[in-house]
Amino acid sequence: MSINCIVIDDEPLARKGLKEYIADTDFLNLVGEFDNPLKATDIISNGGVQLLFLDIQMPKITGLEFFKTLQNAPPVIFTTAYPQYALEGFEVNALDYLVKPISFERFLKATLKAKEYYEVRDKNTSEATAATYFFIKADNKLVKIAYDEVLFVEALQNYVTIYTADKKYMTYLTFKSVEDYLPADKFLKVHKSYIVAASKIDSIEGSDIRIGERHIPISRNQKEEVMEKLLKGKFLKR
Repeated sequence: MSINCIVIDDEPLARKGLKEYIADTDFLNLVGEFDNPLKATDIISNGGVQLLFLDIQMPKITGLEFFKTLQNAPPVIFTTAYPQYALEGFEVNALDYLVKPISFERFLKATLKAKEYYEVRDKNTSEATAATYFFIKADNKLVKIAYDEVLFVEALQNYVTIYTADKKYMTYLTFKSVEDYLPADKFLKVHKSYIVAASKIDSIEGSDIRIGERHIPISRNQKEEVMEKLLKGKFLKR
């Protein structure tokens, strides 16, 4: 396994140190370094990055502010000289938070979390492709849900709600973990807070998806990508 990563930090010495650590870690592959997060927008949006090393305190825009603007953000490890930002970093589901000066031991511990994340994701994706159902913990019990029963998924802070035709189930999971687990050929993220089952969509009007009596918004900056995936090979026209 090789994880493509980039370093974003306005301090040359900080970038140099991280680059040396990355070179000494066999499962990491550096594909870019930037002194300004805005310069990294294209490479991230193109899907070529699997891990961000992102400094928090930078001119013009902080690392936290920048990360919150990303629609399909890869896992992030924040780096900073200010430990007081740790809590806010974890609130955006950061993999880890490294306080400068960063030791190689602490760096390796953080990056092993990224390696484990992708190993688990790949295993779950493989199993999910073959399976017809999954389990979640809801109402203090394990609930079995068939993939074909799911209409859509909604993010609610630290929880997600999974909607079926008959019921809805609230469970303590991150939205990203659910997104990574659900088969990409059947489910589509249409908004930062919504994933829909493509086969359950009844109609689309403007930026509004209709599933039964439910209305689900399509994010403005994701609409083109969403429509392309939904209609590709399935749109009949004269």
